[in-house]
Amino acid sequence: MKVTFCGHSSFIATEKDKVKILEILEKEIGEAEADILLGGYGSFDEFAYLCCKEYKNSHPKVSLVFVTPYLSEEYQKNHLSYQNMRYDSIIYPPIEDKLPRFAILYRNRYMVENSDIVIAYVFNTYGGAYTTYKYAKAKKKRIFNLANI
Repeated sequence: MKVTFCGHSSFIATEKDKVKILEILEKEIGEAEADILLGGYGSFDEFAYLCCKEYKNSHPKVSLVFVTPYLSEEYQKNHLSYQNMRYDSIIYPPIEDKLPRFAILYRNRYMVENSDIVIAYVFNTYGGAYTTYKYAKAKKKRIFNLANI
């Protein structure tokens, strides 16, 4: 099982949303092995990470995976050493041929393509989270949009 997240960077966390995420993870993963692919940008990504870290504390077969959009030496020096302490692993999708300004878009597509379910918090009809959400719908992924639950 593989799970990913997408949501607006302007997201404001609530306890209700945390409960929803933990319930979805419990129902969909339970005690099975799972990789949770996370992006690490914006308030929703940080909230998703904290929820997944809490879930992992009682579900040791879960692995938290940071999917980095960049592989430059500067990015590694400034960001990946920090992320390495937080995540079980870091992967770089095969997007090296893409322009750096589109790296997050292609990284998000990779995360959707390589996940069984997408947990979202999307309420705007613009921005990167919405683009990722539409992509997940086009790929016929199972989506749980917390904004609608």
